[in-house]
Amino acid sequence: MATRKYGRASGRKVKRAMHEMKRGKLRSGSSGRKVKSRKQAIAIGLSEARRSGAKVPSRKK
Repeated sequence: MATRKYGRASGRKVKRAMHEMKRGKLRSGSSGRKVKSRKQAIAIGLSEARRSGAKVPSRKK
């Protein structure tokens, strides 16, 4: 059985980011623009999870 790639905390962060995006409350980093794309909302949730120390694979460069 394979181990989990993403922890539960990271899933919660992504869920919260998606929720905010759907309601028009999620803003991007430095510019502060409203986030419209689903992919960007997921990326924001994962980066927040990384900062908090959750189990998330490192970002692909």
